[in-house]
Amino acid sequence: MKLQQVLSLTRKAIDDYHMINQNDKIAVGISGGKDSLTLLYALSNLRRFYPIPFELVAVTVDLGFDNLNLTKIQELCLELNVDYHIVKTDIAKIIFEDRKESNPCSLCAKMRKGALNDAMKEIKCNKIAYAHHKDDVVETMLMSLIYEGRIHTFNPVTYLDRMDLTVIRPLIYMNEADVIGFVHKYDVPVVKSPCPADGHTKREYIKQLLRNINLENPGVKERMFTAIRSGVLKEWYIDAEK
Repeated sequence: MKLQQVLSLTRKAIDDYHMINQNDKIAVGISGGKDSLTLLYALSNLRRFYPIPFELVAVTVDLGFDNLNLTKIQELCLELNVDYHIVKTDIAKIIFEDRKESNPCSLCAKMRKGALNDAMKEIKCNKIAYAHHKDDVVETMLMSLIYEGRIHTFNPVTYLDRMDLTVIRPLIYMNEADVIGFVHKYDVPVVKSPCPADGHTKREYIKQLLRNINLENPGVKERMFTAIRSGVLKEWYIDAEK
């Protein structure tokens, strides 16, 4: 996928859900993976011509794994003219050594988001952009349905009142395959996660399940996403007449 196509899908999501307001200072949460780096490319290029001016910074929460090398991401941020902040934590030690969590992902996510939100306030950002794409939207709904017995997924825009921060998700119209294509085409410097639980989670199981369902029933993922947007979840509904 070309950068222009990425920008088009990103801008449509931003416009449809009014994700950006005048003079927002937006932080992109950078994990080092393909999704967050694609979002960084998209927003850093979009700010050059988007009619509403906004500031952009990038933030990585360093969980404390010894083998995490962020040099290439630092170089990329310099190239894109985006300030880059690295937040040092001991999350990996707490989860894998101190607590020895058998199911570490939930606690890790909470601690990581907490560290990220605190960093946002310190550098005076009012919004944070997460790189969830269309597959994430549908997978999260399936996880909620199968494991919690309810129809739910994250919203395009979420206001965190306790932190006075707004979460936006500008990649929700992009398929994961589109992200992979973009990363390969532009040789994006993806950093592999050093987490030992990476690839062995409930989400990975749901990802494979959705892939198999979509292979047997082509287009089912798109139909599920359409159902989410058409009113199954009110926060996603767009009134075309407005």
